[in-house]
Amino acid sequence: MSTDSPWKNPRTPTKVEIYDTTCRDGAQLEGISLTVDDKLRICEQLDWLGVHYVEAGWPGANPKDVEFFQRAQTELQFKTSRLVAFGMTRRVKGKVDSDDTLRNLVEANTPVVCIVGKTWDYHVLQALETTLDEGVAMVADSVEFLKAEGREVFFDAEHFFDGYRANPEFALRVLEGAATAGATRLVLCDTNGGALPFQVEEAVSAVYDYFAGDVGIAVHLHDDAGTGVANALAGVRGGAMQVQGTINGYGERTGNCNLTTIIPNLTLKMGIETIPADRLDRLTPVAHHVAELVNMPLNPQAAYVGHSAFAHKAGLHTSAIAKRPDAYEHTPPEAVGNGTRFVVSELAGKATLVLKAKELGIALDGPQLNEVVDTLKRLEHEGYHFEVADGSLELLMRRATGWEPNWFTIETWRVETREGRAPWASERPDDPHAMEVFTEATVKAHIRGERVIATAEGNGPVNALDAALRKITNGSFPVLSHLRLTDYKVRILDSGRGTGAVTRVLIDSADDHGSWTTIGVNENIIEASWLALMDSIHFALLRAELRTA
Repeated sequence: MSTDSPWKNPRTPTKVEIYDTTCRDGAQLEGISLTVDDKLRICEQLDWLGVHYVEAGWPGANPKDVEFFQRAQTELQFKTSRLVAFGMTRRVKGKVDSDDTLRNLVEANTPVVCIVGKTWDYHVLQALETTLDEGVAMVADSVEFLKAEGREVFFDAEHFFDGYRANPEFALRVLEGAATAGATRLVLCDTNGGALPFQVEEAVSAVYDYFAGDVGIAVHLHDDAGTGVANALAGVRGGAMQVQGTINGYGERTGNCNLTTIIPNLTLKMGIETIPADRLDRLTPVAHHVAELVNMPLNPQAAYVGHSAFAHKAGLHTSAIAKRPDAYEHTPPEAVGNGTRFVVSELAGKATLVLKAKELGIALDGPQLNEVVDTLKRLEHEGYHFEVADGSLELLMRRATGWEPNWFTIETWRVETREGRAPWASERPDDPHAMEVFTEATVKAHIRGERVIATAEGNGPVNALDAALRKITNGSFPVLSHLRLTDYKVRILDSGRGTGAVTRVLIDSADDHGSWTTIGVNENIIEASWLALMDSIHFALLRAELRTA
């Protein structure tokens, strides 16, 4: 991708600082609750990634942040990043030397502090209920105080883009007050998240020209209009030399601008230096690690770092990629630590299956390949969905080569459900819940020439069948003692048929060596479950056999 003039103007910097606020602003996303240990681990990941600044919280705002900044002084050993404490300006008509927020910022003992103040006259007059002159003084006094305490000071200009549209003269007065007092970064914030790229670039350019390069301009953008990333790029194009955002776009309401998209866009598309070049391939692992720490699954369609970001399903795409990887990939996935994936479905052509077979180490000749294509398309028409069932897909492809599972054969199986009195019912005979439903499964099988019968009870038919299968294989296949069924999903495919609808069952399984998904489809939900369950057990045995081959 060309990095020449179409992406730049004379204001566009050659290097952009990356400022992460996942542990502070990102933690305000509904559903996220970080412990102190979580925040410390996230900070370590950000330093490993190579961001320039890590804003980790508001000292004194709550006991958690108090503990964090105390522990950070001894437990965080940054090699790349600089730790930032966040706070606000002094209060209306207050004094800086007796302001608790400013004192807490100093006591946090971070090299950099970032304070937020209002640049929209509406907020100063209506929310703070003070004069515009006092609004400017609150910012200037606070910056001057923190600067005198030996801190580098960044100023977050809250609601700047709204304020600049409403009263540009006042918004610039506030910025000038902060810069004159010693702020080294003027952070233009789209606090409501409603700005559009052309508005951001226009305002940033105006601020850049106003200060003529005497102070660094930064942007802090939210995604309420769905343009957070685009706004960040527009801001940089307009002269911003720092972008503030969060990993995976976490943040209040709809989130902050997403650094996992902004960093590669700036680096790979616009040719602007961000994090160290030899760390860009850490982006995907960091995104996934942070997602685990905040306990929120990463969007598989996330640009650059998502599991599906470089996944190819259509046969036309995979056929071209087999010859030229850049034919349908906008950038090499390895550059950001991701990789190409080939998804097999009814849309797949032979090229997709050849690539998938190669990935799995399966040799398919021409007739076998045709058989897989025909079988796959027929089964997907019936309701199978192999792109989410990697275990069943591999078994299907191996069967085309003549392979069949030979560890045991099933003679018959059945499931019975009955209602009876609970074991404790004799003690409370009048309890309306004394009646319980019991499920029992019986499996008859042949293992190594021996006929085996096992019966087991379970919490529902699938659990009972699983227990019975484990009984008949007990001792014969030790690997199954490590097999865990981790999830069970059911989907009705044609609900218009009522109770006669076709059911799709997905079973997620895992052992000590990895995880996989298997699938079963049938009008009978128990039969569909049995098919998925049998595939899971066969796949576990196959993996064990391949490991020792």
